[in-house]
Amino acid sequence: MLIVLVTITCYFLANLIGYREVALVLLLVVSILAMLFDIFPVLTAAVLSALIWNYFFIPPTHTFHVGTPEDVLLFLMYFVIALINIVLTSKIRNFERKARDKEGREKTITLYNTLINSLSHELRTPISTIVGAVDTIRENDTKLSEEDKAELINEIEIAGFRLNRQVENLLNMSRLEAGVLQPKLDWCDVNELMHTVIRNYRDSATDYKIYFEQNENLPLFKIDRGLIEQALNNILHNALHYTPKGSSIELRVFQSDSGCVFSISDNGKGISESDAAFIFDKFYRGARFSTGGSGLGLSIAKGFTEAHNGTIRLKNKKAGGAEFIIELPAKSMFVTDDELKDEQG
Repeated sequence: MLIVLVTITCYFLANLIGYREVALVLLLVVSILAMLFDIFPVLTAAVLSALIWNYFFIPPTHTFHVGTPEDVLLFLMYFVIALINIVLTSKIRNFERKARDKEGREKTITLYNTLINSLSHELRTPISTIVGAVDTIRENDTKLSEEDKAELINEIEIAGFRLNRQVENLLNMSRLEAGVLQPKLDWCDVNELMHTVIRNYRDSATDYKIYFEQNENLPLFKIDRGLIEQALNNILHNALHYTPKGSSIELRVFQSDSGCVFSISDNGKGISESDAAFIFDKFYRGARFSTGGSGLGLSIAKGFTEAHNGTIRLKNKKAGGAEFIIELPAKSMFVTDDELKDEQG
């Protein structure tokens, strides 16, 4: 009923506010419903609102045909964002219920508000980037050069990667809390792993200097590459997020007596003692930072490290900046060039 009432109101205001803004209003309604009802009724409302927006507001109206590729992308993004919002809100509601039963209402509300605020910021920024870039392409298609279009598409890609990272973090945190995470150990080239981590942020790290000196004398280590890559991704993202532009970030990997050690350090301002005590806690964000963040990344990095029976720690460097160190107990194996050729052959 609420969807219908809002639709009728927006129908008479569509010429004033535009059909894209109608999508934001409908998304707000879906968000409110997600806070009040269970997931399945809200999913139905989300699908209904998407179809209503398509039929009554997206040109050409009164048909389910979408006229332009940009509007197709907007429609798909509306549906995806609505689904993500519903799933996230559902997870938050379930988490709130369990926390209230276990620790009391006051602490539950605090965690709930923290998560809502952080996730709303983390989702709003990439969504605004995507919508803004699509609008620019749509309204200035003939005026934009190929270079400008490529830059806008790159912005959409980066924003999509950021949305995907937030969803992955939430899913990974769910796996950790459920206790179902079991590392799948296999031989891994840690030099190649570090290069992959750097490539993952090649577009968003253009204002930073990232250094990694490959160590050719390292053996293969038996670890879960996917989990450790995600842990390193989260630490590198944290460094990029909280250090000033132009900062230097250094990645290192070396062998220890019991396995391997990964290090990611920067030359920023470091981390205060008060923040360092809680830096790996879920939902925690530094008190002196105002750059947002969900507060999940470092907590997940710790969980993935401990799943390997490893340790993760933070230390402030004397010269300035912070260093995150992951130590993993792992079997190692040296592979000769001839063995590599035989394997590739």
